[in-house]
Amino acid sequence: MGIAASETSQAARELVELSHNFYARGWVLGTSGNFSAVLSRDPMRIAITASGLDKGALSADQILLIDERGEVLSDNPAKPSDETPLHLMIVNSRLAGAVLHTHSVWSTSLSNLHASQGGLAIEGYEMLKGLAGVQTHDHREWLPIVENSQNMIALAGEVESKLTEHPKAHGVLLRGHGLYTWVKDLREAKRHVEILEFLLEAVGRTRMMNGAGR
Repeated sequence: MGIAASETSQAARELVELSHNFYARGWVLGTSGNFSAVLSRDPMRIAITASGLDKGALSADQILLIDERGEVLSDNPAKPSDETPLHLMIVNSRLAGAVLHTHSVWSTSLSNLHASQGGLAIEGYEMLKGLAGVQTHDHREWLPIVENSQNMIALAGEVESKLTEHPKAHGVLLRGHGLYTWVKDLREAKRHVEILEFLLEAVGRTRMMNGAGR
């Protein structure tokens, strides 16, 4: 069954609204960040942001429809995000319906600070209950940290390996590059970004106020 134009248009509108929202909050400044939403799995059809765009000025015609190989299914001359291989890997390995990547100050800073530890533990915060399947503040969320690379195929493989080691993780940090999170649909994925960005900022600010670097 094909994807109706109305479904693609609706996904594009939702991604644009989300993009403007995240830009206003300082999470995707410049051309940073990328977002995708699965429209169907058989055949695989994914709406994804085009490459190199100002997310504060994103428009619906800059949302592309791609297949399982990352090929654009229209005559749009734009190309999908350079990080499309990461989106495709997460969609397949985590059965995600939406994948969102932000590039905030806190996710970037903490990913550098904790890189040698291989990840960042967050625990004891009530906001953890906003993550899918988490029922209590008495939860320890481990965000794996993966070394960044410009080889997106290799990077996707590294992230997949790390997520295999930590199957309960709700997100992953790329060192110096920001946060990836995912879940079953855009609404929940937006919530995951809000929760994780809050937690990362809370951890960072608490350590600053305590005068502790780690």
